[in-house]
Amino acid sequence: MEFIPRFFRPPERGSFFLFGPRGTGKLLWAQTTLPTALRLDLLDPETARSYGARPERLAELVAAHPDVRQIVIDEIQKLPELLPVVHRLIEQRRDLQFVLTASSARKLKRAGVDLLGGRAVERTLHPYMAAELGRRFRVETALQHGLVPLVYGSPDPADVLRGYAALYLREEVQLEGLVRNVGAFSRFLEAVSFSHAAPLNVAAVSRECEVERKTVEGYVEILEDLLLAFRVPVFSRRARRALAAHPKLYLFDAAVFRTLRPSGPLDRPQEIEGAALEGLVAQHLRAWIAYRRDQHQLYFWRTRAGVEADLVLYGATGLWAVEVKNAGRVRPEDVRGLEAFAADYPQARCLLVYRGRETLKRGKVLCAPVEKFLGSLRPQEEISGTA
Repeated sequence: MEFIPRFFRPPERGSFFLFGPRGTGKLLWAQTTLPTALRLDLLDPETARSYGARPERLAELVAAHPDVRQIVIDEIQKLPELLPVVHRLIEQRRDLQFVLTASSARKLKRAGVDLLGGRAVERTLHPYMAAELGRRFRVETALQHGLVPLVYGSPDPADVLRGYAALYLREEVQLEGLVRNVGAFSRFLEAVSFSHAAPLNVAAVSRECEVERKTVEGYVEILEDLLLAFRVPVFSRRARRALAAHPKLYLFDAAVFRTLRPSGPLDRPQEIEGAALEGLVAQHLRAWIAYRRDQHQLYFWRTRAGVEADLVLYGATGLWAVEVKNAGRVRPEDVRGLEAFAADYPQARCLLVYRGRETLKRGKVLCAPVEKFLGSLRPQEEISGTA
């Protein structure tokens, strides 16, 4: 897989966990950025067996390479028994830096691991951002094949996408024993895909996949621990109206959502495409927040009367309300939710992103082409709405 430079920047010093879904390029980043580091690949069965039988082998390996200062352990969640050894080595040798990649926090939590007692910070690698791809970025391709590097760099992305969910079901869910009934979890994946870019109604998902509500709540937590989904809460600071109670749910990549979402003659393609587009914008804003590391937070805003702003960004650079429209032109009704938000929060900057080509201003609302907006998102820069 070709290495495309990423916006992700590691801590200047010290060890860290590098979380990210499978295929987001964690190991490739480490191989390219840290070419002289020692590496342990715990996806290799022989390596996992050897170090699982005697975790202290790690200390012996480090002792045999006294000049090495960086050690990469890939997929550390496969063998959390190594973490006490890592902790001890960090205490003994402050010059060592461990890079611990993981595509799941589930097993680390279940094992009661304290993530090295604060000795290692946590970072996340996301799918590609449009600005990382530059001129190679196309909205249509991102919606169809997604921005997961493993898929994006494949000669047959559609085939890799089809196997992506099965990979997680087999290697992360079934083999790790995260659920008792894999069939029920598979039904849940299909049912919850209808909640992508929408308020999560656990009771409705429970009825659809015919499992108990408490089980569905546990399944949603598993999706989050596997880094396959994230929830966005309602923005309620100094609220002037009665607001919705349920958070929104997004799958982490637009094409992964489309792969999981069943479609048939009763499904309107516009609905699926619209949800995918909103998810594409949400995943970009989430990556922008993660790479900046300056305490921004992502929300949405929805009143009980149904007036809505798809996404709200709140943080050091101010307050933004964002509406996403899968349409080539802007209609007056498209900006009403943003206008209502601006009436409650006059200091907010309002942005509508759509599939057209022109940058327009409708009252207080800036309307920008989605490709231009996504291409302008760079962690080192504030949001402008235009490239």
